Amino acid sequence: MSEIIRTDVVIVGAGPVGLFAVFELGLYDLKCHLIDILDRPGGQCAELYPEKPIYDIPAWPEISGQALVDRLMEQIKPFSPQFHLNRMVTKLERQADGSFRVETDEGEIFETKVVVIAAGGGSFQPKRPPVPGIEAYEGTSVFYSVRRMEAFRDQDVMIVGGGDSALDWALNLQPIAKSLTLVHRRAEFRAAPDSVKKMFELVDSGGIRFELGQVTGLKGENGQIAAVKIKDSDGEKELPATRMLPFFGLTMKLGPVADWGLNLHENLIAVDTEKFETSEPGIFAIGDINWYPGKLKLILSGFHEAALMTQAAKRIVSPGERVVFQYTTSSTSLQKKLGVQ
Repeated sequence: MSEIIRTDVVIVGAGPVGLFAVFELGLYDLKCHLIDILDRPGGQCAELYPEKPIYDIPAWPEISGQALVDRLMEQIKPFSPQFHLNRMVTKLERQADGSFRVETDEGEIFETKVVVIAAGGGSFQPKRPPVPGIEAYEGTSVFYSVRRMEAFRDQDVMIVGGGDSALDWALNLQPIAKSLTLVHRRAEFRAAPDSVKKMFELVDSGGIRFELGQVTGLKGENGQIAAVKIKDSDGEKELPATRMLPFFGLTMKLGPVADWGLNLHENLIAVDTEKFETSEPGIFAIGDINWYPGKLKLILSGFHEAALMTQAAKRIVSPGERVVFQYTTSSTSLQKKLGVQ
């Protein structure tokens, strides 16, 4: 049985709003664990538009999605938040004392007094490629993310895609794989130029096999692939593979949150505008995943919601304790927490 992780707050979602919530909660001495389905913090900013400029962040006339995430990570460093990435919350239960038990698909169990849902438009789900029968291999030999690199050691690895995830994992897994094949439907890539350059250098040296084409089928049994069918300009052929990683992008779905018994409004979580609390006391929703009259889906709005949510969260975690509002510019105690005295 998994060891129970006890914390003040569990934040579901590690995008910009979830990260800023760590800062606000940290000012009130509330410890946070963050759970995210992606393999790194940042949410949409890091996954969908890391290099795209954002123009409406206060004091930043222009900042890229990844730069914003990097700044937020720097800002919350004094509070030492714990990240649990490549995970999805599968179960949420209220306990007899009013606290919550949260479980993930990796078997982790959290006990917390407050749950903050900051999952943007929902959880990111990988897009399944249009390959007949691929479902039978998922989770055994076909994977949509890399949770443990060791699972790919000494395997014939096939990576399908042309974005940053495909190229990054091709470069990272090549040294430990028995063989590595990269398949993409065209010779142009959406990945960082330096990654593309390194990949083609490995192709020239024989470290990576590059195939221009599309995956049309899989061969194998009992969930284990043995070969992959690829169609190119010359026809169809089979290549050996024991592990396949298709990177066809991500789509957003509300996911298990829809089953948590919260009041919804057009597939978004309804909240009040005083605390941004849901219909379940102790569960808050901030950022793009929530709804209230006049809601604007802006990162700025999510930051504001995180600040007000924190006031209510503190009262739940520390009942009876007076919540004193302070300014970071004048409070020596807050400055001490931030390490700026």
